[in-house]
Amino acid sequence: MKMILRWFPNGDDSVTLQQIKQTPGISGVAACMPQIPVGDVWKLEDVRALKDEIHAAGLEMEVIESVNIHEDIKKGLAGRDQYIENYIKTIKNLHKVGVKCICYNFMPVLDWARSHLAYPLQDGSTAMAYRHDEVMKMNPTRLAESMVGNSSGYSLPGWETERLGVMAADIEFYQSMSEETYWDNMKYFLDAIMPYAEQYNMRFGIHPDDPPWPIYGLPRVITNADNIRKFLDLNKSKNNGLTLCTGSLGANLANDIPAIVKEFVGMGRVPFVHLRNIKHLNEKDFNESAHLSSEGDLNMFDVVKALYDADFDGYIRPDHGRMIWGEQARPGYGLYDRALGANYLVGLWEAIDRMSK
Repeated sequence: MKMILRWFPNGDDSVTLQQIKQTPGISGVAACMPQIPVGDVWKLEDVRALKDEIHAAGLEMEVIESVNIHEDIKKGLAGRDQYIENYIKTIKNLHKVGVKCICYNFMPVLDWARSHLAYPLQDGSTAMAYRHDEVMKMNPTRLAESMVGNSSGYSLPGWETERLGVMAADIEFYQSMSEETYWDNMKYFLDAIMPYAEQYNMRFGIHPDDPPWPIYGLPRVITNADNIRKFLDLNKSKNNGLTLCTGSLGANLANDIPAIVKEFVGMGRVPFVHLRNIKHLNEKDFNESAHLSSEGDLNMFDVVKALYDADFDGYIRPDHGRMIWGEQARPGYGLYDRALGANYLVGLWEAIDRMSK
């Protein structure tokens, strides 16, 4: 197991590589290149420069999160083959600089949604929160304006500027698409890239839908154990896997997270795990919380033990953190609470490891 943190380059992060290096237990970062338009090739010289910057700080760059998928691929349009070809070229270039895992998602239009990016909690911290009725009362344009307008000036993954102008038309397109057609489009993509994933020994992990239920009539498919099984069966390559996000899947109260960990990590189909806790107010309203079991509805000891018992050998990152101690940062991605979360999780892993010997 390797513990890493997500990091955004080109001055788009309040957290520095030097600060990450000083965080005990962290071996590297999950990096990204959000300045590259979705669908374009990530050029070798650009990814090499990114790797060199991260390596110069004494950290590894073995995970990329995300190489976003163009909407033409998700829609199944004629232009998808060119975008898939670009994606394959990007895989090849990332392989050349030592990347071993790509986290991505296949969510249409909206990668993730929250009604609040800085909801005040009782302890004086703030966290991202979701209130389903509030989200559904806002049209997608108003939701986008709220998300981007409250991002503290940082880019928001999945809410890139170039996507906002066509959001309404994209949503209308997907509302007329059947769920089975969407599954077919996912399979088309997987069947095209998996031979190259195998050739370059690159493990892929799809991120669950967030939240794991339909909004604005959009397809939501990576939401529970049954659908994860269906997804993994679309292409049975061991390189076709799941990024197991406890917060996204945990938003659905019916999901048994330790059981999901046991099943899919046990199959060897989980290269990457996002660990965070979540506190429900009701079935579809929740606050993100500190990582400790006592702060949310997930028993993080049980989750980490399930990972350990299933011989998990991939990457873990503490997922979204609160804003504490006056920190100003991209929502969910400050240093302080994520560093606390990382060390809590590393401590759980060490304790379980010692108890098991």
